Amino acid sequence: MTLAKLDAQGRLDHGPPIAVIDIGSNSVRLVAYEGLTRSPTEIFNEKALCGLGREVQSTKLLAADAVQHALATLKRFRALCQTMGVKKTLAIATAACRDAKNGPAFIKLAEATIGAKIDVLSGRREADLTALGVISGVHKADGVVGDLGGGSLELVDVRGAQAKHGVTRPLGGLALADISSKSVKKAAKFVSKTLLRLPVLKTCEDRTFYAVGGTWRSLARLHMWQTGYPLHVMHGYAIDADEALEFARLLHRVDVETLSNIEVVANARRPLLPYAALVLEHILRIGKPRQIVFSALGIREGLLYSLLNKKEREKDALLEAARHLNQLRSRSPQHGEELIGWTDRFMATSGLDETGEERRLRHAACLLADIGWRAHPDYRGDQSLNLIAHGSFMGIDHPGRAYLALSVFFRHVGLVMDDELSPRLRELVSTRMLDRARVLGAALRLAYVVSAAMPGVLPATSLAVERHRLALRLPGEFAALAGERIANRLRALARIIGRESVVLLG
Repeated sequence: MTLAKLDAQGRLDHGPPIAVIDIGSNSVRLVAYEGLTRSPTEIFNEKALCGLGREVQSTKLLAADAVQHALATLKRFRALCQTMGVKKTLAIATAACRDAKNGPAFIKLAEATIGAKIDVLSGRREADLTALGVISGVHKADGVVGDLGGGSLELVDVRGAQAKHGVTRPLGGLALADISSKSVKKAAKFVSKTLLRLPVLKTCEDRTFYAVGGTWRSLARLHMWQTGYPLHVMHGYAIDADEALEFARLLHRVDVETLSNIEVVANARRPLLPYAALVLEHILRIGKPRQIVFSALGIREGLLYSLLNKKEREKDALLEAARHLNQLRSRSPQHGEELIGWTDRFMATSGLDETGEERRLRHAACLLADIGWRAHPDYRGDQSLNLIAHGSFMGIDHPGRAYLALSVFFRHVGLVMDDELSPRLRELVSTRMLDRARVLGAALRLAYVVSAAMPGVLPATSLAVERHRLALRLPGEFAALAGERIANRLRALARIIGRESVVLLG
């Protein structure tokens, strides 16, 4: 099988794609990425629920039918990697393969099937990589990471870019079903006894618990749909601890098939929901975190992050992702960069206080401000809003997504009346952040009529509050840009911040 020459303009040149094959206790997954970067973009993602670990606790063996299913899946994955032109395949295996007596024999067959070495991770290494995945995808993470797989649960304390050594216990959904002979009551005793002994949970009080793993994501998806949550993006979805505790209790107390919206959870995941809910309930009761945040990034992304050099790791994942999209979709990527400096001076003189996190989000919005320009003018606002709100961004929570989306929406449509906005998306931002989105949107609207979205203009002009007036300076040859349209947009921005406006020429 040969790869056709790639000349897609919608791809960034990060070198050949890189793939990760993750052989878990429940699923076997292939994820191919555009390249090894601080903000990796998936180009292909496929999994098969093979159930390798469903009998390991009781028989100490990988089930024969699960082995055959996994090997057939891996054969397809190798062909897919060849088709995509993958030059480097990273393969890992977790709890089921390290615990089963026939694990080494399976790994030998699997390596021959995919043509790559498979790293059978220790429990500690699995926890460490999961922690790195959360560190890579959560800005200034602070809490305890929990990765619930089919065979095991890994727990590790993270603070910023630092993670302590993790622990692993056989509390995955398949393992619990096997240990308890599919009795949730028996499983509850085992879970309680196991988790009460773990000091790492004592560090979680009034912090964040970061939930990683497919079954916990299924739990979150069900909660989203039952509560009518407006943004169906898993990464960064947050639930207050008390609410999460009540929901977890519900899931392991009733027949999940009777729950409303259960169809949003895959059939193969549903039997494991009560066990995932049981583990989560005990973590919340013992650890007493303030909230639970679901992370779509885990062991695979942690593996990629571990391969980056120190300079790359220190980059801001959100700003890197915004730069990638700016480069791919804007009329002039350099103009997006220039917007950052131009709005920096405006905000510094505006009289509006701005936190470090708000400044970071504003910079991301500047980079994303022109990604919708190819759409019909009447729909640029809506299309930009949807692209940003649902984009594959790391290092941002849901209120931050809403702020970015609304800022660029206002940049295209103006300061529309509230009833023209999506009331559900607006629910995610505070009154302060909605105001900041309006201010930035108005500033971006002005910048685009000043510069025609081309580079080199904004650095030669300035927007700042001078002598209690909002002044736009157009020096030298740029004085010819002055006109009614610029005056109107400057006036609109000045009105929002409570100033008079003036255009200064020459």
